[in-house]
Amino acid sequence: MTWVMTDSCTFYLHEEESLLDGLLRTGHKPDYQCKEGYCGSCRLQVTHHSRDIAYKNPPLATINSGELLACCCEIAGVIKLKF
Repeated sequence: MTWVMTDSCTFYLHEEESLLDGLLRTGHKPDYQCKEGYCGSCRLQVTHHSRDIAYKNPPLATINSGELLACCCEIAGVIKLKF
C-alpha cells in the first residue's frame, strides 16, 4: 500500500491507481495535460520517500532531483509531496 502525504491530507493509493489519479480523487488540483509523461506539467516536489520512485518507461519530460511526474511515476511505501 502506498501512502501519500500533502499539506492538506494523507491518503492511500488504490491498487493500480496513479499518483495523479489519487490526487484528483482526493480533491487536489494538480496541473496535467496528457497522463503519459510527455509534457511535465504534473511535475511535483518530493520532500520524503521511503522507497525508490520508478517509471515503467522513461519520461520524455525533464525532471530534476527531488521531483516526480505524478501522471506516470510508480511509487510505493510512504511519500510526502510539497503541493
